[in-house]
Amino acid sequence: MPIRKSKYHKRPWYFINGHFETIIPSLFYEVEGIDYVRERLELDDGDFLDLDWIKKDNTRLIILSHGLEGSSDRHYIKRPAEYFSKQGWDILAWNNRSCSGEMNRLPRFYHHGATEDIAAVIDHGLSHGYEEIVLIGYSMGGGMQQKYLGERAPDKRIKGAISFSVPCNVQNSAEMLRKGASRIYEKRFVKRLKEKILSKAEVVDMDVSGIKDVKNFRQLDEQFTLKVHREYSSADDFYNKITSDQYLPNIKIPLLIVNAINDPMLGDKCYPIDLAENSDNIYLEMPEKGGHVGFTLPKSQWSYMEHAADWFISEVIFSQTSKQPR
Repeated sequence: MPIRKSKYHKRPWYFINGHFETIIPSLFYEVEGIDYVRERLELDDGDFLDLDWIKKDNTRLIILSHGLEGSSDRHYIKRPAEYFSKQGWDILAWNNRSCSGEMNRLPRFYHHGATEDIAAVIDHGLSHGYEEIVLIGYSMGGGMQQKYLGERAPDKRIKGAISFSVPCNVQNSAEMLRKGASRIYEKRFVKRLKEKILSKAEVVDMDVSGIKDVKNFRQLDEQFTLKVHREYSSADDFYNKITSDQYLPNIKIPLLIVNAINDPMLGDKCYPIDLAENSDNIYLEMPEKGGHVGFTLPKSQWSYMEHAADWFISEVIFSQTSKQPR
Protein backbone atom coordinates (compact mmCIF):
# COMPACT_ATOMS: atom_id res chain seq x y z
CA MET A 1 0.00 0.00 0.00
CA PRO A 2 -1.05 2.63 -0.71
CA ILE A 3 -2.17 1.52 -4.20
CA ARG A 4 -5.81 2.57 -4.44
CA LYS A 5 -8.28 0.52 -6.44
CA SER A 6 -9.90 2.99 -8.79
CA LYS A 7 -13.61 3.66 -8.80
CA TYR A 8 -13.51 5.25 -12.24
CA HIS A 9 -15.03 2.75 -14.64
CA LYS A 10 -17.83 4.27 -16.68
CA ARG A 11 -16.97 6.84 -19.30
CA PRO A 12 -19.33 8.22 -22.00
CA TRP A 13 -19.95 5.57 -24.65
CA TYR A 14 -18.42 7.63 -27.47
CA PHE A 15 -15.06 7.90 -25.68
CA ILE A 16 -13.74 4.78 -27.35
CA ASN A 17 -10.08 5.13 -26.31
CA GLY A 18 -7.59 7.27 -24.45
CA HIS A 19 -7.15 9.67 -27.36
CA PHE A 20 -10.87 10.47 -27.48
CA GLU A 21 -10.88 10.86 -23.68
CA THR A 22 -8.00 13.33 -23.97
CA ILE A 23 -8.88 15.34 -27.05
CA ILE A 24 -12.65 15.88 -26.75
CA PRO A 25 -12.56 17.52 -23.29
CA SER A 26 -9.52 19.58 -24.27
CA LEU A 27 -11.11 20.98 -27.41
CA PHE A 28 -14.77 21.28 -26.49
CA TYR A 29 -15.33 21.48 -22.72
CA GLU A 30 -15.91 24.88 -21.14
CA VAL A 31 -17.00 26.00 -17.70
CA GLU A 32 -19.05 29.19 -17.46
CA GLY A 33 -19.92 31.43 -14.55
CA ILE A 34 -16.62 31.44 -12.68
CA ASP A 35 -15.90 34.91 -11.31
CA TYR A 36 -12.22 35.12 -10.56
CA VAL A 37 -10.61 38.16 -9.00
CA ARG A 38 -7.18 38.65 -10.56
CA GLU A 39 -4.10 39.68 -8.62
CA ARG A 40 -0.65 40.33 -10.05
CA LEU A 41 2.17 38.87 -7.94
CA GLU A 42 5.46 40.69 -8.49
CA LEU A 43 8.47 38.36 -8.36
CA ASP A 44 11.93 39.00 -6.99
CA ASP A 45 13.51 38.70 -10.45
CA GLY A 46 11.40 41.57 -11.82
CA ASP A 47 8.80 39.45 -13.58
CA PHE A 48 5.25 38.67 -12.49
CA LEU A 49 2.64 35.92 -12.13
CA ASP A 50 -1.10 36.45 -12.53
CA LEU A 51 -3.21 34.79 -9.83
CA ASP A 52 -6.96 34.21 -10.04
CA TRP A 53 -8.85 34.01 -6.76
CA ILE A 54 -12.22 32.95 -5.49
CA LYS A 55 -12.38 34.36 -1.96
CA LYS A 56 -15.24 33.82 0.47
CA ASP A 57 -13.40 34.44 3.74
CA ASN A 58 -12.81 30.74 4.35
CA THR A 59 -9.95 29.53 6.52
CA ARG A 60 -8.99 26.83 3.97
CA LEU A 61 -7.32 27.31 0.57
CA ILE A 62 -6.89 25.11 -2.47
CA ILE A 63 -4.10 26.06 -4.90
CA LEU A 64 -4.67 24.84 -8.48
CA SER A 65 -1.75 24.38 -10.90
CA HIS A 66 -2.43 23.97 -14.63
CA GLY A 67 -0.65 21.89 -17.24
CA LEU A 68 1.61 22.68 -20.20
CA GLU A 69 0.21 25.62 -22.20
CA GLY A 70 -2.82 25.69 -19.94
CA SER A 71 -4.13 28.50 -17.75
CA SER A 72 -6.61 29.24 -14.99
CA ASP A 73 -9.30 29.45 -17.68
CA ARG A 74 -9.05 25.79 -18.69
CA HIS A 75 -12.05 23.61 -17.93
CA TYR A 76 -10.02 21.26 -15.73
CA ILE A 77 -9.08 24.21 -13.49
CA LYS A 78 -12.41 26.04 -13.44
CA ARG A 79 -14.33 22.86 -12.64
CA PRO A 80 -12.54 22.09 -9.32
CA ALA A 81 -12.52 25.82 -8.57
CA GLU A 82 -16.31 25.79 -8.68
CA TYR A 83 -16.64 22.42 -6.96
CA PHE A 84 -14.47 23.21 -3.94
CA SER A 85 -15.54 26.84 -3.57
CA LYS A 86 -19.01 25.42 -2.88
CA GLN A 87 -17.53 23.23 -0.15
CA GLY A 88 -16.00 25.89 2.02
CA TRP A 89 -12.65 26.45 0.33
CA ASP A 90 -11.09 29.60 -1.05
CA ILE A 91 -9.42 29.04 -4.42
CA LEU A 92 -6.13 30.28 -5.87
CA ALA A 93 -5.67 29.30 -9.54
CA TRP A 94 -2.33 30.59 -10.78
CA ASN A 95 -0.95 31.11 -14.26
CA ASN A 96 2.58 30.23 -15.24
CA ARG A 97 4.66 32.90 -16.95
CA SER A 98 3.21 33.74 -20.40
CA CYS A 99 -0.01 31.77 -19.71
CA SER A 100 -2.30 34.48 -18.29
CA GLY A 101 -3.05 36.28 -21.54
CA GLU A 102 -0.31 38.87 -21.08
CA MET A 103 3.30 38.26 -22.06
CA ASN A 104 5.86 38.41 -19.29
CA ARG A 105 8.71 40.89 -19.04
CA LEU A 106 11.69 38.54 -19.00
CA PRO A 107 12.95 35.87 -21.45
CA ARG A 108 12.54 33.25 -18.72
CA PHE A 109 9.65 30.84 -19.36
CA TYR A 110 8.18 28.04 -17.28
CA HIS A 111 8.90 24.31 -17.27
CA HIS A 112 8.16 21.14 -15.29
CA GLY A 113 10.88 21.81 -12.74
CA ALA A 114 10.49 25.57 -12.27
CA THR A 115 9.55 25.32 -8.62
CA GLU A 116 10.68 28.84 -7.72
CA ASP A 117 7.43 30.16 -9.21
CA ILE A 118 5.06 27.72 -7.52
CA ALA A 119 6.99 28.37 -4.28
CA ALA A 120 6.30 32.10 -4.66
CA VAL A 121 2.60 31.37 -5.20
CA ILE A 122 2.37 29.07 -2.19
CA ASP A 123 4.22 31.55 0.02
CA HIS A 124 1.80 34.24 -1.10
CA GLY A 125 -1.16 32.01 -0.27
CA LEU A 126 0.31 31.30 3.16
CA SER A 127 0.74 35.02 3.78
CA HIS A 128 -3.06 35.41 3.73
CA GLY A 129 -3.33 33.53 7.01
CA TYR A 130 -5.06 30.34 5.83
CA GLU A 131 -5.06 27.58 8.42
CA GLU A 132 -5.09 24.70 5.91
CA ILE A 133 -3.87 24.47 2.32
CA VAL A 134 -4.20 21.64 -0.20
CA LEU A 135 -2.39 21.59 -3.55
CA ILE A 136 -4.02 20.15 -6.69
CA GLY A 137 -2.01 19.92 -9.91
CA TYR A 138 -2.72 18.70 -13.42
CA SER A 139 -0.15 17.17 -15.75
CA MET A 140 2.90 19.49 -15.65
CA GLY A 141 1.38 21.36 -12.71
CA GLY A 142 1.24 18.12 -10.76
CA GLY A 143 4.91 17.48 -11.49
CA MET A 144 5.80 20.98 -10.33
CA GLN A 145 4.08 20.53 -6.98
CA GLN A 146 5.60 17.08 -6.49
CA LYS A 147 9.10 18.46 -7.02
CA TYR A 148 8.31 21.40 -4.75
CA LEU A 149 7.14 19.11 -1.93
CA GLY A 150 10.07 16.75 -2.32
CA GLU A 151 12.88 19.28 -2.40
CA ARG A 152 11.92 21.23 0.72
CA ALA A 153 10.08 20.84 4.00
CA PRO A 154 6.76 22.60 3.37
CA ASP A 155 4.96 24.77 5.88
CA LYS A 156 2.91 22.69 8.32
CA ARG A 157 -0.27 24.36 7.04
CA ILE A 158 0.14 22.53 3.72
CA LYS A 159 -1.79 19.40 4.58
CA GLY A 160 -1.64 17.36 1.38
CA ALA A 161 -1.54 17.30 -2.39
CA ILE A 162 -3.30 15.66 -5.34
CA SER A 163 -1.95 15.19 -8.85
CA PHE A 164 -3.71 14.05 -12.02
CA SER A 165 -2.16 12.76 -15.26
CA VAL A 166 1.38 13.56 -14.14
CA PRO A 167 4.46 12.82 -16.26
CA CYS A 168 6.38 11.74 -13.17
CA ASN A 169 9.33 10.90 -15.43
CA VAL A 170 9.68 13.71 -17.97
CA GLN A 171 12.09 11.88 -20.28
CA ASN A 172 9.83 8.82 -20.37
CA SER A 173 6.82 10.99 -21.19
CA ALA A 174 8.76 12.72 -23.98
CA GLU A 175 9.63 9.32 -25.43
CA MET A 176 5.95 8.33 -25.33
CA LEU A 177 5.05 11.47 -27.27
CA ARG A 178 7.27 10.35 -30.13
CA LYS A 179 5.36 7.11 -30.64
CA GLY A 180 2.42 6.42 -32.94
CA ALA A 181 -0.67 8.58 -32.60
CA SER A 182 0.76 10.29 -29.52
CA ARG A 183 2.95 12.34 -31.82
CA ILE A 184 -0.04 14.62 -32.46
CA TYR A 185 0.25 15.99 -28.92
CA GLU A 186 3.93 16.82 -29.20
CA LYS A 187 3.35 18.45 -32.57
CA ARG A 188 0.54 20.59 -31.19
CA PHE A 189 2.43 21.62 -28.05
CA VAL A 190 5.60 22.46 -29.96
CA LYS A 191 3.67 24.52 -32.51
CA ARG A 192 2.00 26.58 -29.78
CA LEU A 193 5.24 27.07 -27.84
CA LYS A 194 7.12 28.18 -30.97
CA GLU A 195 4.42 30.72 -31.76
CA LYS A 196 4.53 32.02 -28.18
CA ILE A 197 8.32 32.27 -28.14
CA LEU A 198 8.39 34.16 -31.45
CA SER A 199 5.64 36.46 -30.22
CA LYS A 200 7.54 37.13 -27.03
CA ALA A 201 10.70 37.92 -28.97
CA GLU A 202 8.88 40.87 -30.53
CA VAL A 203 8.70 42.63 -27.15
CA VAL A 204 11.55 41.04 -25.17
CA ASP A 205 15.21 40.92 -26.20
CA MET A 206 15.94 37.21 -26.52
CA ASP A 207 17.77 34.75 -28.76
CA VAL A 208 15.29 32.78 -30.89
CA SER A 209 17.69 31.61 -33.58
CA GLY A 210 16.74 28.18 -34.89
CA ILE A 211 13.27 28.20 -33.31
CA LYS A 212 11.42 28.10 -36.62
CA ASP A 213 13.14 24.81 -37.52
CA VAL A 214 12.29 23.06 -34.24
CA LYS A 215 10.12 19.95 -34.66
CA ASN A 216 10.07 18.26 -31.23
CA PHE A 217 10.50 18.93 -27.52
CA ARG A 218 14.18 18.00 -27.42
CA GLN A 219 15.02 20.40 -30.22
CA LEU A 220 12.95 23.11 -28.52
CA ASP A 221 14.83 22.62 -25.27
CA GLU A 222 18.19 22.65 -27.03
CA GLN A 223 17.38 25.73 -29.13
CA PHE A 224 15.54 27.75 -26.48
CA THR A 225 15.13 26.36 -22.95
CA LEU A 226 18.86 25.95 -22.30
CA LYS A 227 19.49 29.53 -23.43
CA VAL A 228 17.08 31.10 -20.95
CA HIS A 229 17.57 28.58 -18.13
CA ARG A 230 21.35 28.51 -18.01
CA GLU A 231 21.54 26.34 -14.91
CA TYR A 232 21.25 23.27 -17.17
CA SER A 233 24.22 22.12 -19.24
CA SER A 234 22.37 19.96 -21.77
CA ALA A 235 18.93 18.62 -22.64
CA ASP A 236 19.68 15.40 -20.75
CA ASP A 237 20.85 17.38 -17.71
CA PHE A 238 17.63 19.39 -17.91
CA TYR A 239 15.40 16.30 -18.04
CA ASN A 240 17.31 14.54 -15.27
CA LYS A 241 17.04 17.48 -12.88
CA ILE A 242 13.43 18.54 -13.45
CA THR A 243 11.71 15.15 -13.37
CA SER A 244 9.57 14.78 -10.25
CA ASP A 245 9.82 11.04 -9.58
CA GLN A 246 13.21 11.38 -7.89
CA TYR A 247 11.65 13.74 -5.33
CA LEU A 248 8.67 11.55 -4.41
CA PRO A 249 10.46 9.55 -1.67
CA ASN A 250 11.10 12.80 0.23
CA ILE A 251 7.43 13.83 0.44
CA LYS A 252 6.18 13.65 4.03
CA ILE A 253 2.53 14.66 3.58
CA PRO A 254 -0.27 12.69 1.90
CA LEU A 255 -0.04 12.79 -1.91
CA LEU A 256 -2.47 11.17 -4.35
CA ILE A 257 -1.36 10.47 -7.94
CA VAL A 258 -4.10 9.48 -10.40
CA ASN A 259 -2.63 8.37 -13.75
CA ALA A 260 -4.81 6.47 -16.22
CA ILE A 261 -3.33 3.36 -17.81
CA ASN A 262 -4.54 4.50 -21.24
CA ASP A 263 -3.04 8.00 -20.93
CA PRO A 264 -1.43 8.62 -24.35
CA MET A 265 1.21 10.94 -22.88
CA LEU A 266 2.59 8.72 -20.12
CA GLY A 267 5.12 5.91 -20.41
CA ASP A 268 5.70 3.03 -18.00
CA LYS A 269 8.03 5.04 -15.74
CA CYS A 270 5.24 7.54 -15.00
CA TYR A 271 3.51 5.01 -12.72
CA PRO A 272 5.59 4.82 -9.49
CA ILE A 273 4.14 1.49 -8.36
CA ASP A 274 7.08 0.24 -6.28
CA LEU A 275 7.35 3.53 -4.47
CA ALA A 276 3.67 3.68 -3.62
CA GLU A 277 3.65 0.08 -2.41
CA ASN A 278 6.38 0.91 0.08
CA SER A 279 5.30 4.40 1.09
CA ASP A 280 3.11 5.67 3.88
CA ASN A 281 2.42 8.95 2.08
CA ILE A 282 2.29 8.33 -1.69
CA TYR A 283 -1.08 7.02 -2.87
CA LEU A 284 -1.28 5.81 -6.48
CA GLU A 285 -4.48 5.21 -8.42
CA MET A 286 -4.31 3.77 -11.95
CA PRO A 287 -7.72 3.63 -13.66
CA GLU A 288 -7.80 1.57 -16.84
CA LYS A 289 -9.51 4.48 -18.59
CA GLY A 290 -9.43 8.24 -18.33
CA GLY A 291 -6.98 9.53 -20.93
CA HIS A 292 -4.92 12.61 -20.10
CA VAL A 293 -6.72 15.04 -17.76
CA GLY A 294 -9.99 13.52 -18.98
CA PHE A 295 -11.81 11.19 -16.57
CA THR A 296 -15.19 12.32 -17.91
CA LEU A 297 -18.35 11.10 -16.19
CA PRO A 298 -21.55 10.53 -18.20
CA LYS A 299 -24.26 13.17 -17.74
CA SER A 300 -22.39 15.05 -15.01
CA GLN A 301 -21.04 18.57 -14.74
CA TRP A 302 -18.13 17.15 -12.75
CA SER A 303 -15.37 14.77 -13.75
CA TYR A 304 -14.04 11.87 -11.72
CA MET A 305 -11.12 14.11 -10.74
CA GLU A 306 -13.25 16.31 -8.49
CA HIS A 307 -14.73 13.26 -6.76
CA ALA A 308 -11.32 11.60 -6.30
CA ALA A 309 -9.85 14.82 -4.88
CA ASP A 310 -12.82 15.25 -2.55
CA TRP A 311 -12.44 11.69 -1.27
CA PHE A 312 -8.72 12.06 -0.68
CA ILE A 313 -9.09 15.36 1.13
CA SER A 314 -11.81 14.15 3.47
CA GLU A 315 -10.81 10.51 3.99
CA VAL A 316 -7.01 10.63 3.89
CA ILE A 317 -5.57 14.12 4.33
CA PHE A 318 -7.80 15.20 7.16
CA SER A 319 -8.18 11.78 8.73
CA GLN A 320 -4.41 11.95 9.27
CA THR A 321 -3.98 15.64 10.08
CA SER A 322 -6.94 15.64 12.49
CA LYS A 323 -4.82 13.51 14.80
CA GLN A 324 -1.91 15.92 14.69
CA PRO A 325 -1.55 19.19 16.61
CA ARG A 326 -2.12 22.24 14.42
